Amino acid sequence: MGKPIMIQGTMSNAGKSLITAGLLRIFKQDGYSCAPFKSQNMALNSYITEDGCEIGRAQAMQAEAAGVEPSVLMNPILLKPVTDSGSQVIAFGKVVGNMSAAEYFRRKSEFIPGIVSAYKRLSSQYDIVVIEGAGSPVELNLKNGDIVNMGMAKIAESPVILVGDIDRGGVFAQLFGTLDLLENDERDMVKGLIVNKFRGDKNLFESGAEILRKRSGKPFLGVMPYVKCDIEDEDSLSEKLDKNYAPSAVKIAVIRLPRISNFTDFDVFAQYNGVSVEYMTDHRELETADMIIIPGTKNTIADMKWLRESGMEAAIKRSASRNVPVFGICGGYQMLGGEISDPYNMESGEKIRGMELLKTETIFDSKKTQIRTSGKFVVSGGIFSCLNGAHFEGYEIHMGITKNEGKFLLDRGGSYEGNVCGCYVHGIFDSPEVSERIIRKLFSLKGTDYQGGITDRKAYKDSQFDILADEIRKNIDIEKIYRIIEEGI
Repeated sequence: MGKPIMIQGTMSNAGKSLITAGLLRIFKQDGYSCAPFKSQNMALNSYITEDGCEIGRAQAMQAEAAGVEPSVLMNPILLKPVTDSGSQVIAFGKVVGNMSAAEYFRRKSEFIPGIVSAYKRLSSQYDIVVIEGAGSPVELNLKNGDIVNMGMAKIAESPVILVGDIDRGGVFAQLFGTLDLLENDERDMVKGLIVNKFRGDKNLFESGAEILRKRSGKPFLGVMPYVKCDIEDEDSLSEKLDKNYAPSAVKIAVIRLPRISNFTDFDVFAQYNGVSVEYMTDHRELETADMIIIPGTKNTIADMKWLRESGMEAAIKRSASRNVPVFGICGGYQMLGGEISDPYNMESGEKIRGMELLKTETIFDSKKTQIRTSGKFVVSGGIFSCLNGAHFEGYEIHMGITKNEGKFLLDRGGSYEGNVCGCYVHGIFDSPEVSERIIRKLFSLKGTDYQGGITDRKAYKDSQFDILADEIRKNIDIEKIYRIIEEGI
């Protein structure tokens, strides 16, 4: 069986996912077979494995860092929020149904045998399994029956490293408070502390490190600086969604829907020189956009209402009338069409009119489509004719069935009318053939030429994992981490 190490955080977005990815990259570089594991993830960014199972996008990213194929064993339970108090529950890669938070809390013990089985199967295949916790391990009202933090650490008999986020302030209170609220046996399982996201001169934290060692009685493993590397982030608190964009020659506007999902679909565009990807909530911001993307959503009808009420729908239509390219993915594709209906009450049981920019209609079905797909564009006119013949790969995750009475965008479906198009394929832009053609077209529409070349997405992501691994090696005691893994609990 493989040896475990678990990364827990003092709060959401403390950096657990990136620390996990970085350690996996290091173990891979050092010749170990390794894999990520997160028993329960709550996220709207998801991924479809080769065998058609849905898992959290973060575990797919971490598998890439480890150099292994993503598997449902790495994330047996995925919760995708549908409302403020309920989620679609995906167990072992397939939809169980929508549950309120209270119902899931009552029923989650049903999933423990499957989680244990998934972990044991994964552990039997790899030398090291890096387990990621969720949120904080000391949400006292949720600790009963915990299956993702200390509960999972006990199942796996895993030593724990606790990560605090100094960038958000109060890192001493975070770390000491978390340790204090743990039970004695849980506290004993914590074998080291990391301070993450430090900005400035690390020497100024030397006294802080000594305080942490003395007052916690735990080894201090190091201070991670704020690393400048471009790695996919599935968290809704992602800085990619913030409005701190640098001036650029081409601006791609992504509508920041209230229930936005799979926003990592658009990371590839930010790799191109002179291009910014900006997430927008104010319809006035669209006036300067060179391309508009409507992303996926976990609640198409609710977010269509938001587009209408916020003025975004009218702004998108104005932009489309000015020949600005508009591209919809998944829920965004559904919203660009005509009627959207929900006869099986998969979201709200309602019916709504879409933007009517595409000749499509969508009916939500009780069966969820979860497939990997590939093909080519079949566009014969309009702005997106630049993509004609381009090959793509990606995956589909949706409940809706869309009837298209217009022109087909892909040999696998989708639709287009002039400068507006949409499809269900997540990851469709990752192909350098697709993203480069779009970027060149956007530059040409502004009367200039793009001078860069094709961006190899896989090679780029590999380089970013290596940057992260290098920074962890420089700042964290990796030899001590290896000893923690070897010694266990």
